[in-house]
Amino acid sequence: MTLLKQFQALGLDCSPVGLCPGPAQGGYFCTPRGMTVLGWEGCDGIHFGRIRGYGDMVFAVNPMPAGDQYVRPLAHSFRDFLRLLLACGSTTALEQVGDWTREQYDAWLRAPENTVTAEGRAVLERIAAAFHLIPMEDPFAYVKEIQASFDGGKLRYTDEYYDTLGLARPDGSESPSQGSAFEAVVFALEKE
Repeated sequence: MTLLKQFQALGLDCSPVGLCPGPAQGGYFCTPRGMTVLGWEGCDGIHFGRIRGYGDMVFAVNPMPAGDQYVRPLAHSFRDFLRLLLACGSTTALEQVGDWTREQYDAWLRAPENTVTAEGRAVLERIAAAFHLIPMEDPFAYVKEIQASFDGGKLRYTDEYYDTLGLARPDGSESPSQGSAFEAVVFALEKE
């Protein structure tokens, strides 16, 4: 049985650490094809999962990123993802590392409002005990390294991704409603 299946068999409510239940398929324009969602942060549509063709690697998907990357790798394996979670206390810091400096990351972890709740500590302790895991030593450096060496050019998206961002579709096709929607807006404005 894989670590992921063992984790799922625990039946933990991981909402207190930002890994809430939700649809397994994502459903956002920027969710890559072949992604199986492991959990949802609970705000802004941010979700975490594995993508077919990338093995056990765990990714974060953010429909409203600070930069231009909607999908970023977080861990080489689900085991490492859990160790990162143990070190950071929630998925929030993990998802934002790509946009932060070391100082911003450290400040976030020290901020009193980001202290792990008692419920969150209980979840993390259960994960650590069940799988004999210790927190990742330097989560910031680990995530920065994996993101710096990752080539996202092989990720595949739905047509909605390209249409939403106004990008050419890789197969050269055009959105069937692209022209008609624009024309409808122009026609409505001209009538006013």
